[in-house]
Amino acid sequence: MDDADGSMTRSATDGRDLDEARLLYETAYPGDGFRLEHGDGPFSYRYTSTGDAVVTLRTSEFRGTAHGVAEETREYIVSWLHEGHGVTDVGRDETVQTLYVPHVAPTRAYEFDYADYRQNLVHLDGGYLEGLAAEHEGVEPGRLLFHHAAEPGRDALARWRRVLAATTPLLLDAATPLLTRSEADRHLALAVLDTFPHEAGASSPLALVASGSRLRRAVEYLRDHAHEPIAVADAAAAVGLSSRGLQAAFARHLDTTPTLYLRTVRLDRARAELAELDPRRATVADVARRWGFGHLGRFSGTYRERFGEYPSATLQR
Repeated sequence: MDDADGSMTRSATDGRDLDEARLLYETAYPGDGFRLEHGDGPFSYRYTSTGDAVVTLRTSEFRGTAHGVAEETREYIVSWLHEGHGVTDVGRDETVQTLYVPHVAPTRAYEFDYADYRQNLVHLDGGYLEGLAAEHEGVEPGRLLFHHAAEPGRDALARWRRVLAATTPLLLDAATPLLTRSEADRHLALAVLDTFPHEAGASSPLALVASGSRLRRAVEYLRDHAHEPIAVADAAAAVGLSSRGLQAAFARHLDTTPTLYLRTVRLDRARAELAELDPRRATVADVARRWGFGHLGRFSGTYRERFGEYPSATLQR
């Protein structure tokens, strides 16, 4: 079963045929030497995928054994087992998976060995996560090296689970507005960067310094496109700067960041909309989601900090 709404795709496949399962998994995870075999009990499999071009949430259930070599990928994949047995990077930095504890799979080719497992996965587009890392960590865009054998600490794991719980309903719901989905993608991807140990490119010198005209054009770009799922990299590219250069220009001249500035613009637009809408036909939640605020409690708190009242008060006036 497959369906799509233009921004989101959804698929689900299941069965009891080993050859069909082999074709499915070789397509989803290209590699060499795949050996999928029956285990001690009846064989079955189920694989689902829901998401957009940058983040997909997936599940994999396989009643049998799976062994092979996954090839180098341009995706970053976070996975965790609910049942069964799994070993990654067999024969090298071999890691036995702990139930319920997520890890990031190697992006280089690696050998794996799994049996009778049920698993959740988050797939992130490589260019998207690397661009976000450049913005978030102040490094040159480039490949990220995650330490796949390292397990998150207790506090990091708790934060990861909170973010996952907040974003998963939005990412699985086909009715989620595009802007809200984009913010959920970003929130989950930032959690990956903050949760799992990794190495990125070295900090870069600011080879480009924004002139006043470039900064003005960047501000105009953010205001003109605030209703769209844009990123800092989009604004930087529009004015001929690196993401790091644009960050520095905002810090130097506006004492803020492009992301915070964009959020402020969206808050202002949400307030203007709330002031115009009929409270009998509109809700604060609808307006918040339309402007990319997926968590109603945080939206209300941020709104009150900026405007001195809760959004419900603006809507009722």
